[in-house]
Amino acid sequence: MPTADPLFSLAGKTALVTGGGSGIGAMIAAGLVRRGVRTYITGRDPAAIADFAGQLAQGGGQCIGLAAELAGDDGAARLAAQVAEREPALHVLVNNAGANAGGSLAETTPAEWDLVMNVNVRAAFFLSRELLPQLKAAAREDDPARIINVGSIGGLHIPNWEAHAYNTSKAAIHHLTRSLCKSLGRDRITVNAIAPGPFPSRLTDTGSEAVKKSVATYVPLGRPGSPDDVEGAVVFLASRAGAYVNGTTIPLDGGYIAAL
Repeated sequence: MPTADPLFSLAGKTALVTGGGSGIGAMIAAGLVRRGVRTYITGRDPAAIADFAGQLAQGGGQCIGLAAELAGDDGAARLAAQVAEREPALHVLVNNAGANAGGSLAETTPAEWDLVMNVNVRAAFFLSRELLPQLKAAAREDDPARIINVGSIGGLHIPNWEAHAYNTSKAAIHHLTRSLCKSLGRDRITVNAIAPGPFPSRLTDTGSEAVKKSVATYVPLGRPGSPDDVEGAVVFLASRAGAYVNGTTIPLDGGYIAAL
């Protein structure tokens, strides 16, 4: 249900969450739908993303699934066109879709490197650019349109395991956040990022003994992130409460980075 507090109200707005069919993207999308936001989510499988959108809308909200392949050269443009066909204005763009590549320095292939960079960085840049007409149409002096990029604590420090392509891509998305902030502020569009630590997702099995041990050792709060945690951060950044926050990356990690 939409909140009664106008500082945090999002009712009546429209949002796009890329990669909204699973993990952190699904957590964000579910929170937006509950708050009365007409929410578009993307995934590579048309049937699967349409089915999940239907599940999120069961409580009476609005959620629409769009098929998108953001690794391709024209993936961002194709997705932007789908949104533009349906919506003249877009209040919130969440660039969440992500790819990962395991392996050491010696094992990472050029194809894996390119996939991670294309999905994690290039798609976010070009999707933001292609949707500028819709974002500008939604922007107001006291309530800007919002771009929220999903980075990672892997882009804020070097972990004890090798994830060269992923961590580099997340550091790049944090820097892109600052770069776009400087460019788009005059259009009343804010650009911020969140940098999640361990959250349950297809990239992080928070139920595994290794992750449990890591969380207990390195996260001062002693637990992984929850859906409420990421939902709260995004609602803050997307609502009037966060309208003057711009160009920042918020570690969403229970204190992991602060305690290093």
